[in-house]
Amino acid sequence: MNSLILGENERYTVIFLHGWGGDASAFYFCAERLKGEFCCVLPDLAGFGKSAEPDSPRTVADYAADVLALADERGWEKFALVGHSFGGRVALDIAASRPERVTALALVDAAGLRPRRKPSYYLRVAAHKVLKRLVGKGLKGSSDYRSLSPVMKATFVNVVNYDQTHLLPFVSCPTAVFWGKDDRDTPPYMAKRFVRGIKDSVLFPLEGDHFAYLTDPSFFPVLRAFLLGVK
Repeated sequence: MNSLILGENERYTVIFLHGWGGDASAFYFCAERLKGEFCCVLPDLAGFGKSAEPDSPRTVADYAADVLALADERGWEKFALVGHSFGGRVALDIAASRPERVTALALVDAAGLRPRRKPSYYLRVAAHKVLKRLVGKGLKGSSDYRSLSPVMKATFVNVVNYDQTHLLPFVSCPTAVFWGKDDRDTPPYMAKRFVRGIKDSVLFPLEGDHFAYLTDPSFFPVLRAFLLGVK
């Protein structure tokens, strides 16, 4: 797994996990400004950036295992996690399964919770199943999905169908939840569900959409204060 590492203070390590389709550059602006206080780790998760595609379909747990293997290889016994969207899924899995290793968790417009569905969604799913059974081919997915390799398509299906609600009570570290008020990919009601499910977590609304962390100037100083507070 390709990784970019900025800063030498490995006693205080922060691992930044990008969203689906992203890469190590997603949080570079944060790492560049934090490198004097932390060791900032920016991995390209398997199948993204400079990291090769996996040989077989991956699950969220597989991606979490990759991050833990990187931490073990570098000798980082404890670390903070910052995850956006899909990266939030991976961060949540690690924080819930290995709480003794995670000092702090920042979820940034994170995926992982089952969305509310409109009736039209279920009609579309039913139509897809019928067409696939009758003619061997269902409705087309999004252009982003169609452009994926077979392995990454299967990985995508594994990831988006995994409801991580059951993991929330097992997160015990300080948790900050950052969320764009106009996020349509992971709507704000999900932020409230994260805060209700994770004990003592705090919500920090941002101005903007699913990528509000890139456009709202309040994100970085609040994230820095949060990380310094648990350092």
